[in-house]
Amino acid sequence: MAQQRRGLGRGLGALIPDPIRLGDGNAVRGAAARGVTFAQVAAAAYQPGRLPREMELGLDAAATFALPGPVFPSGAYVTVVEVERETGAVRILALVAVDDAGRVVNPFLAEAQVVGAVAQGIGETLLEEAVFDETGQPLTTTFGEYAMPRAANTPAVHGEFVETLSPFNPLGAKGVGEAGSIAAPPAVANAVMDALAPLGIYHLDLPLRPERIWRAIRDAERRT
Repeated sequence: MAQQRRGLGRGLGALIPDPIRLGDGNAVRGAAARGVTFAQVAAAAYQPGRLPREMELGLDAAATFALPGPVFPSGAYVTVVEVERETGAVRILALVAVDDAGRVVNPFLAEAQVVGAVAQGIGETLLEEAVFDETGQPLTTTFGEYAMPRAANTPAVHGEFVETLSPFNPLGAKGVGEAGSIAAPPAVANAVMDALAPLGIYHLDLPLRPERIWRAIRDAERRT
């Protein structure tokens, strides 16, 4: 009887197919030489002649994930600027950005998002302004009139990431795309106002264009 059981076990084992192992872009069953790529599997899924009769065409899946609560990234930005007293021009000497975006999956893309957003924030602070005439007609209708930041206006951004994982998603990730455009404007504006504070200038409306700063400096000099 024991021999029969052993023989029966061997018979059933022969009927059970080898498991399919997935990895390195391949699906392998048995020997490695019998593996096929994921692309080949996907292509076969749309060929009726290669599928069992009861199997539908296609290879797709859908899922929905909802956060159980809000996720808040954080960071700290520091800017060093130089204000030319004779012209009111602002030159950014250094900008350091430290962002906590949770787990960073692709550091290169995350850094690029911060740098691009910082350039956008600098434009908002120093250059960009929608201007209208006395009848309400826009005067800044093209990029010829609407100042955009260029390479000369954008300094090298010294960025770092710290990772405090979010508990609300499997990756522990947080947002990072808007970080620079949110943090750069107050960092730059505060640095400019700190440079002007010895002259008794404590507030200026954005954008901090050279002409606006120059007028503020001239007014401060007349008061002294």
